[in-house]
Amino acid sequence: MAADRTDCDIRKATLADADALFELAQQLATSFQPQREAFERCLGELDTDPSAWLGVAGRDGMVLGYCLGFDHVAFYANGRVAWVEEIVVRPECRRTGLGAGLMTAFEDWARSRGAQLVALATRRAVPFYTALGYEESATYFRKLL
Repeated sequence: MAADRTDCDIRKATLADADALFELAQQLATSFQPQREAFERCLGELDTDPSAWLGVAGRDGMVLGYCLGFDHVAFYANGRVAWVEEIVVRPECRRTGLGAGLMTAFEDWARSRGAQLVALATRRAVPFYTALGYEESATYFRKLL
């Protein structure tokens, strides 16, 4: 079911998208395995968090991908910055512009909130982000708690 960006809508996710979002989140996970109860709790919080953007790309009522990101203030940027936390597109819909459309929609949201930059961490999608004009900037560190 390949789809391209021109025949898909990008919109704010709703609680009714939960099943499709959970299925996609499971495809994205490498370090953690999503658990449905925790997912539902997170989705409810995201639905009311003004610093969160959860958008979906869909066609004919079917969710084909999503992007989750946040913004916050930072001293180094003299204001707001935005961070892409998760982005995933169904495997059969990759390389069709859906991911680029989701990123553009997130960037538009971040810009509307006064963000100075959009940042993210990736290991597997460097060519995707460089094609969108992103540049390598830092090394990512983490510590599991």
